[in-house]
Amino acid sequence: MDHLEDSLAPFRAGSVPYLNTAPLTRGLEEHLAFAPPSELARRLRRDELDAALVSVTEVLFHDRYDILDGIAVASLGEVQSVILAHRGPLEEAREIYCDSASLASLNLMKVILAERGLKPQLKPLPDYAGAAGLDNVFMIGDQAIAFTRAPHGHQILDLGAAWHEMTGLPFVYAVWALRRIPNTALRRRLREAKAFGMEALDYIISSRTEFDYNFRKDYLGWHIHYHLASDERRGIGKFIELLRKHGLGPVYEPRFVA
Repeated sequence: MDHLEDSLAPFRAGSVPYLNTAPLTRGLEEHLAFAPPSELARRLRRDELDAALVSVTEVLFHDRYDILDGIAVASLGEVQSVILAHRGPLEEAREIYCDSASLASLNLMKVILAERGLKPQLKPLPDYAGAAGLDNVFMIGDQAIAFTRAPHGHQILDLGAAWHEMTGLPFVYAVWALRRIPNTALRRRLREAKAFGMEALDYIISSRTEFDYNFRKDYLGWHIHYHLASDERRGIGKFIELLRKHGLGPVYEPRFVA
């Protein structure tokens, strides 16, 4: 995989700085811009990036990107890093403080709540440090994992589990969104990085320092999966259907490229 050591130039690509994306960026880490999902989306819209491993809703809400087929950050059931923590019954929640880094997962939460007839007021989470002091808080990524593993007095709704219970389908959180420019070489390198990461998954699990080994093994080896195939496409299709049903749009049909 020596070619992965080469720069991605002339292309510019970015990814989120979360544990769950490590297998998809193996060998490319020094050539990527790392930022939260919402910031990656802004950079894509400003054409500052040619590709980003970004929330699937960025592609669905803006008809200017292709999806690199075959690659995703997805879960079939419990995901552990997309949570709604609540002290009382959700039906009584009047407001939820939301992680401002999120895009796809925030809309996933809106859909799940709307399907239950719930529309609480959503407010930005001021900071992660004070999250445990709030009655209702929505968090994603490593911060969500850290929250659930620390002492807290909340019930935890895992949104991956809630989606699967509701639909029987996997949920796709992130995809490689590609600007519609000639990018054959870039697509090839991103596919090679995923192949490299899958081959090195055991090493990634053992060598990363986030949380503990047993958690990393379960999280990266079981809860998260990285393929985008027919079931994942059906999951995206169901998500589109429910986004439209609840007026969360406009939503565009995704275009997949190999």
